[in-house]
Parts: sequence; structure tokens; C-alpha cells
Amino acid sequence: MKTKAYVIYVSVVAALGGLLFGFDTAIIAGATRFLKERFALSAFGEGLVVSIVLVGCMIGAAAAGTASDRLGRRRFMLISAGLFFVSSIGCALPQSLFQFLVFRFIGGLAIGSVSIVSPLYISEAAPPRVRGALVSVNQLAIVSGILLSYFVSWALVGAGASAWRWMFASGALPAVVFFGFVLGVPESPRWLIKQGREEEARAILERLNDPAIAAAEVRSIREALALEGGSIRELFKPGLRRALLLGVFLAIFQQTTGINAVIYYAPRFFEAAGLARASALFQSALIGVVNVLFTLVAIALVDKVGRKPLLLAGSAGMGISAILLGAAFKFQLFSGGLILLFTLLYVAAFAMTLGPIIWVVIAEIFPTRIRGRAMAIATFALWLADFAVSLSFPVIADTLKESFAFWMYAGMCAINFIVIAAFLPETKGKSLEEIERRWTKA
Repeated sequence: MKTKAYVIYVSVVAALGGLLFGFDTAIIAGATRFLKERFALSAFGEGLVVSIVLVGCMIGAAAAGTASDRLGRRRFMLISAGLFFVSSIGCALPQSLFQFLVFRFIGGLAIGSVSIVSPLYISEAAPPRVRGALVSVNQLAIVSGILLSYFVSWALVGAGASAWRWMFASGALPAVVFFGFVLGVPESPRWLIKQGREEEARAILERLNDPAIAAAEVRSIREALALEGGSIRELFKPGLRRALLLGVFLAIFQQTTGINAVIYYAPRFFEAAGLARASALFQSALIGVVNVLFTLVAIALVDKVGRKPLLLAGSAGMGISAILLGAAFKFQLFSGGLILLFTLLYVAAFAMTLGPIIWVVIAEIFPTRIRGRAMAIATFALWLADFAVSLSFPVIADTLKESFAFWMYAGMCAINFIVIAAFLPETKGKSLEEIERRWTKA
């Protein structure tokens, strides 16, 4: 029981980075209308204010893989916590749009870093039998952060023209909490073995497993490292090249199915359906509640049902919901809460499938020695796709209307379904080394 509790503890601490990830990305949803009025933003300017954080995310993700391979997962989580704090205070105080964009970019560096390091740390510390559920805890933390940001925005909406400043400043507190808790967790045992610090790794693994399993895990990791050259070129060899392409595809299509158009702009299209600003923010908070509840469903199912069946079900569910959302906007079906209902169905399908499980798969399918850099490539692609969706949605909505955007996202869901059905192997219950050997034999 002590071992189980310790595994859960270190996973939850790492997942606090995910909570900051979710809070810092989604707080913009409540602040956007205030920023639009404060800085007289055009549709493109609105998209830039929302998406500039994602430019930082791309750079943070690209740097974090290599840096965490060199510095360690734990140390890089501490660096990320510091960046979160600086960004939160900086975004609350700017007098110009340029200053705001600079500090949102810094926040993006932090988000991109933890999007790599938190699930990576958990996947390297968790026993195979519960790895999927524990990596999914990171996604639960992300959606909890999103929910928290919605409630903070709703609570502060009546604070006047400066409400957006308080929204951003509120992110400083969880950044301090994250930093403090990370100081109390150990380094990743897999990273320690890679650095030749085997005794330290063995001691940590014995706290995470019973001694016999820990000894077997040390041998398995050592054997896997001995077979790997450690160069990024490894990923472009036959077999692993397929893993890289699949990881990049899954990362891109997690975003191009449109989820962050909903997360970032939900108050906007609820207002377009005739709701007052406070009501729109409250309905956005309902999205956050559904996001959290169905992420819990994913955690319960991922190591029982498997990754592939859930991803297929989610792609189908999101596609159908996006078609219905597009029809509701096209034919102005704004009465009776249809917009809210279809949005909640869409978010529920994402939350129990693509949201957490894509991160699980990306954290599983690459070789140990270069997992950080490989995840960086896939996550860079994810943030690039997120940037494209977030920047383009206001422009598409103003020119081609919301219905076109949601039907386009439905088409992406269909492509995602086909590729997952054809190419994704099931990784449920397999050790990271077993998954790696599958690719090298392909």
C-alpha cells in the first residue's frame, strides 16, 4: 500500500504541471473580450492574442525534450514552474499589447515544457500495469486547470475593465505550489540509469515497486539502453520511422479536430448564440465540468479497454457532434440549449478519448534513450496544429461562419478514425521496452 501511495503521489505532483498547463492556456477564454476592448483588436488580433502562447509552447516543447534529457525531468519541472510565475505576474501588469504578448509567450514556454516533461516523468516512473491511468492523471490535471480557469473568469467577470488582469495574476499561486511540491519528488529512475546513476535509480524503483520487480525493471532498462545509439537519427530508421510518423500524426489530429477552438472561444460562440457575457462564461464552466468528469472515465477505462478502441470511439463521437454543432449554427438553432448540448457531447467524446490517450500513446511509443527528443518532435507538431486552429478560428467564424469551421473539424475526425484503425498498435499492458522492440522488429 505504501508503494502504491508513493507512485500515486509522485504522479500527482508531476501532474500539477498539467494543471498549470490547463489553467494558463484556458484563462484567455474569459479574458479575450476584455482584451479585445482594451486593445481594440481585429479578428486577426483576437486570434493572435489567443494563439501567441502557442508559439511559446512550440519552442518550449522543442527545447524541453533535449534539455530534460540533459538536465533531468525534475529539474526541468522546476524551471517550468518559475516561468509560469513570471508569465502570470507579467500578463497581469502590461500597459501595451506588445508587453502582454511577450509575457504570454513566456507562459507558452512553460506550457510547452510541462507538456513534454510531466507525462514523460510519469511514464518513466509508473509500473506498466497502471501507466496508462497515471499518465492520464496528467490530462485530468490539465482539464481541472481548464475548469478552474473558467470558474475564476466567471467569478471575476464583474470586477470591471481590469478583470482580465486579476484573471492572469491568479495563476501565480498554483505556480508557487507546483515548485514547492516538485522539490520533494525524486528524479526519473530511467533518466538516472541513462546517466549511469544506477544505485539511485534502484532505490527509487524499490519505492515505486516491490524489490523483485524493481530489479527486473533495472535490468530491462539497462538492456534497452545498451541497444540504443541515442541519436535522433534512430527515429528515422525503418520501424522507428513509422512510430515517429504515427506520433506526429496523432499529435496534429488531436488539435485539428478542433478541441481548442471550443476551449478558447466557447464564450465567444455562446455570446453569438445570444447569451450575455456572464451567462456565456457560466456555460463555458459547464464545458470544464464535463471535461473533468469524462477524463475520469478515461482513467478508469484506458488500462482495461485499451488505447485503440477508445481513440476510435472518440473520433467517431467528436465527428458526429461537430456535424451537429455546424448544423445548429447554420440553421440558427439557438433555442432550447442545443448549442450547449452538442458542445458538451463533443467535449465529452474528446475528454474520455483523444484528450488523455494521445498523451499516453506519445509517452509510450518511443525508445527510452531518445524519448524526450522524440516526444518533443510530436509535441511541437501538436502545438503547431493548435496554433493554426486557434489563430484561424476567429477569421473563419467571421468570414465563413462557425458552421463551416465545425464541419471542417468533423472531416478531420473522419481522417483520424481511418488512420488509427489502420496503423495504431495496441500498447495496453506492455512495458516500454516491449513496445520499443515491436517497432524495431517491424
